[in-house]
Amino acid sequence: MTFYNDIYPFYPLQRTSFIFSTNLLTVILVFLVLAAAFLLILPGIRGKSRVLWTFRIIISLYVGVVIVALNFTGDWAEGILRANATYKSFSSAVVSAEVGLHVGLGGINITLKGHPVRQLNETIDYNEMFQWTGKLDDDYADALERGLPNPILYIAEKFTTNSPCGLIYQYRYSGRFASATLWTAFCCWLLANILFSMPVILYAGYMMLATAAFIFSAMASFSTIYNLPQCSFTIGTETFQTIYSHSFWLALATGAICAVIGVLVVLLYCTIPEKMKEAFSVGVDGDDDDMYLGAGYLNSSFLTEVSTDGVMAKGRRVDPLYISKLSERL
Repeated sequence: MTFYNDIYPFYPLQRTSFIFSTNLLTVILVFLVLAAAFLLILPGIRGKSRVLWTFRIIISLYVGVVIVALNFTGDWAEGILRANATYKSFSSAVVSAEVGLHVGLGGINITLKGHPVRQLNETIDYNEMFQWTGKLDDDYADALERGLPNPILYIAEKFTTNSPCGLIYQYRYSGRFASATLWTAFCCWLLANILFSMPVILYAGYMMLATAAFIFSAMASFSTIYNLPQCSFTIGTETFQTIYSHSFWLALATGAICAVIGVLVVLLYCTIPEKMKEAFSVGVDGDDDDMYLGAGYLNSSFLTEVSTDGVMAKGRRVDPLYISKLSERL
């Protein structure tokens, strides 16, 4: 497609700007349903245990939804600037716009929003996604055919395999390893929740520590994008580089919460194991299990031709000699 007399190519269909990731929305809705289901059963829990159960449910679901959602967020690192830039190729038309690069574990989002939005008789509000799962070179070629604005094409070209910056190798592999590590952390989180419901609370604490360790490992894996010299992005006369953003710091906070919970559980279990079992309602026997069978009267007719070797009283074994003496008295 060519340019002639300042006539630019347009999208064949009206496009809308990016609003919310459908995968991220699905994750949030699933965990909201789980939270509502657990909260509905809280009125059936009596006493002080209700407060502990509420705390456990909220913290556990928060950790779970964050670990899963971080795989689909697009703001682990980002760079934003506002500049005057050439709008389209083969044209001297300049627009004032905010350009943003948002890096996630699965790809990048490049945004372009005009200030004001309506300029050159067009609505300048773009959000283009380039994912690692596909061939980014093909996506870039498709963007060229569609005639996307120059700032978007300039940034996308930096992530192609032919770019001297080599950004695709840094970001793609770091994102993939970080995502795989986060899914491992999610598995550890599931195991921790299962173990918290069993008389092995100590191992549940270990699994929370493992969850924290894998979250920190995911952060370390993503941080390797800054091991090599950074490639600057120049739009007009302005230059920017990517820095850590919301998802990265959210992962740090969640990993710290898991580490604190794991350390507290391990320390408290080693010092007051019985109270910990009582708090988590596991491995606690009722008082009726310690009942003692005292002296009493037995009907001798029931003892006829009955072996007393395996007779058990509730809570303890009855001595066969004791039963024999009782039968002689009758």
